[in-house]
Amino acid sequence: MYTAHPDRYADMPYRRTGRSGLKLPALSLGLWHNFGPADRTVETQRVILRRAFDLGVTHFDLANNYGPPPGAAESAFGEALKADFASYRDELVVSTKAGYLMWPGPYGEWGSRKYVLSSLDQSLKRMGLDYVDIFYSHRPDPETPLEETMGALHSAVQQGKALYVGISNYSAEQTREAARILGELGTPLLIHQPRYSMLDRRPEDEGLLDALDELQVGSIVFSPLEQGLLTGRYLDGIPEDSRAASDSPFLNSDAVTEDLVGQLRELNDIAKSRGQTLAQLALAWVLRGGRVTSALVGASSAQQLEDSVGAIRNLDFDAEELARIEAIVRR
Repeated sequence: MYTAHPDRYADMPYRRTGRSGLKLPALSLGLWHNFGPADRTVETQRVILRRAFDLGVTHFDLANNYGPPPGAAESAFGEALKADFASYRDELVVSTKAGYLMWPGPYGEWGSRKYVLSSLDQSLKRMGLDYVDIFYSHRPDPETPLEETMGALHSAVQQGKALYVGISNYSAEQTREAARILGELGTPLLIHQPRYSMLDRRPEDEGLLDALDELQVGSIVFSPLEQGLLTGRYLDGIPEDSRAASDSPFLNSDAVTEDLVGQLRELNDIAKSRGQTLAQLALAWVLRGGRVTSALVGASSAQQLEDSVGAIRNLDFDAEELARIEAIVRR
């Protein structure tokens, strides 16, 4: 039987989410690619979850469509919860989302009230939970009124099936409108989950981070390692067993250019000067200054997770380091 490490809260920093009372660990575990697939053993998944919690990672982030196949990650996580974490439920923050395709027909995706609330019920059943801590609208629906989608999130809270609500992949303008609607309903917008990394600066460039600051809404960023590019895997090109060498829809070999490899090597030199791996540098960069509440990391092994968590040992940058990074990634 699993017993959590007694010093699990000793090192991990916890950051307040917007103006709420909820604190999240600086690093959270995302169960996107590595939980549920047949080629990932149940024991490997459970080892990663247990190691995460022992390191102070209290937040596990899922979505209805995570797997593959869709739903598999939630089912696998539910089994791990029952086996290892039943007595620790109140120490965990569990999130899930609805927005992408889950079942056939006109009610199986996007943002209608019917889909959003049905999806949440299915997610809770797969995980064996009465409620999730955070429930997200995973993407804006161009055809459903925002009032309906936000109203469904509000209903989830009113029904006791979610404690907080968030949004993901919404623009700055959509985020402001979502926050207004939710505020009027009496369920504040807790958090936004955008894609953000040293190589993907859209939340900065398109004003999303500014909007979150103004609204006092938290942020948890996904793909801070840019699908593995911001690790040591691509410093010498494309490894045969890498995501870029596979048929992954999220990263293809065309993205790994000579210029990019050169940038990665220069960033790696900065990481070495700070006593960090490239992945640790990338995670520390998104967490710098406290503007981002938490960074989502994936893990295919406990060792990979440990490397990511090592980023918390040095989250500070001097002006010269930031200028060097900026010069490399913006050229």
